[in-house]
Amino acid sequence: MSTFNVPTRDQVSENNQAIFDNLNKALGFVPNLYATYAHSDTALENYLGFSNAKTSLSSKEKEVVNLAVSQVNNCIYCLSAHTAIAKMNGFTDEQILELRAGEASFDNKLDALARLARNITENRGRTDEAVLENYFNAGYSKGNLIDTIALVGDKTISNYIHSTTQVPVDFPIAQPLEVATV
Repeated sequence: MSTFNVPTRDQVSENNQAIFDNLNKALGFVPNLYATYAHSDTALENYLGFSNAKTSLSSKEKEVVNLAVSQVNNCIYCLSAHTAIAKMNGFTDEQILELRAGEASFDNKLDALARLARNITENRGRTDEAVLENYFNAGYSKGNLIDTIALVGDKTISNYIHSTTQVPVDFPIAQPLEVATV
């Protein structure tokens, strides 16, 4: 397999250099996965535009989806990054592990969202009717559903890029999810 380097600022297009500068100002660094998008002259800008677009989901709800999807897709990079972001959004370590498993015993509405995100990802969009009904019964709308599906797609793109490139994780590594046996 080809080795993918994490491009530095001087190895990317002028447009991506400007994005790197903005990321450095906002975050203090350019995450390796974002830098990897910059192998393309357009993908980083397109991804950030899509990822940061308006949505009906709150920051906490977005992290619920990001964690559930990244766990199904077994993306250690995104699990690590979104564990850190989820903590910044007020989730505890225990809650984060539940969300990664696609559930949230601590909040009925977030539970419905986590179960939906996991189900959509596992079934490649062929959502189980009972899971969808539970989502609507928890108070989500059809507009929220479309935004949730868009976010599943957004996160899947990053999961796939990391799974293919295997660039180094530059966040504290997320602990493995212990799967309960029956």
